[in-house]
Amino acid sequence: MNSITRKNFLKLSMLGLLGAGFTPGSSLPGTKMTRGIIGRIAADDKVIHIYKEPDYDSEIVRKTSFDELVHLYYELEIQDGDHPLAYWYRVWGGYLPGVYVQHTRYRLNKPVDSIFECGNLAEITVPYTEAYKFNEYLGWEKKYRLYYETTHWITGIKSGPDGKPWYELTSQLAINQIYYVRQEHMRLVQDNEYLPTSIHVPPEQKHIMVSLKDQMLSAFEGDKLVFKTKISSGLGHKEVSLDNPKATATPRGVFKVTSKYPSKHMGDLIPTGAPGSYALPGVPWATFFIYDTGVAFHGTYWHNNFGNQMSHGCINMRNSDAKWIFRWVNPAYDPPFKNNCDWFKIGYGTRIVID
Repeated sequence: MNSITRKNFLKLSMLGLLGAGFTPGSSLPGTKMTRGIIGRIAADDKVIHIYKEPDYDSEIVRKTSFDELVHLYYELEIQDGDHPLAYWYRVWGGYLPGVYVQHTRYRLNKPVDSIFECGNLAEITVPYTEAYKFNEYLGWEKKYRLYYETTHWITGIKSGPDGKPWYELTSQLAINQIYYVRQEHMRLVQDNEYLPTSIHVPPEQKHIMVSLKDQMLSAFEGDKLVFKTKISSGLGHKEVSLDNPKATATPRGVFKVTSKYPSKHMGDLIPTGAPGSYALPGVPWATFFIYDTGVAFHGTYWHNNFGNQMSHGCINMRNSDAKWIFRWVNPAYDPPFKNNCDWFKIGYGTRIVID
């Protein structure tokens, strides 16, 4: 990844070539995106613009819309003075700030014709898909829009709105909340994806350090650093606690992992998947360390601003990073890890130090 200052970027004579005539094969001072990556505009309560240059003071090319899908050509890291490192994407017509751009792809899956008695965990493999509920009096209605790499419990196979077999999903938050999704839009998570890692390491030798100043997480086995990644901790100054449950700063201190959910519905049951309403179905790979106030490490699909404070108190992570932590920390368990039979794994687990 190339990191450049805004001053140096604006000095580049190439800027004159990066207008409407840009083609994906052009040379840019950035990192080319993996083939097939599509950006989803992930904020429904904010206006996201495309700019002529990677600068908020630049001319606005156009306004995007929530859940709009945009082809991403290049990613740029830009440091502007004392401001946090910013990510921008080269898109058709200009540059898109990366704070609320989710990386997605289209992957269709072969349906299965049977589900385990206790359910199957599955993830969404398209940018988004509509989940429907059935009402005896009103018929089929949209329930949720489910997003790429969110995880959900398949509890059956039933006839959907088009008369074809659809997966029946049961909400992790309420077992009476049932909805249906197209089969080809979901990939069944295999049992070996649950298997704990570093099982040869004594549990007491594993620990996690989180630096709120640096917005970094580091995992250790004894004195050996085995994993390091950017995170997004809580906004604000007041720490989340029983006395201040609506505070948004991540608490500092020493904690232990309390429980783990491979799929967690966070917030309420309002049928939207965006942070404006704080109803987030299918949050993947949640590892709680303050369960009473709901503070956890977890995957994040509603922003892409890791390295900067963004959350309501939790530790936001890329989905793949959250899955790594989920599998590595104790308490560990062996699959199958099923919805109706065993909601979560609980225990006195890995030590976490947040400073």
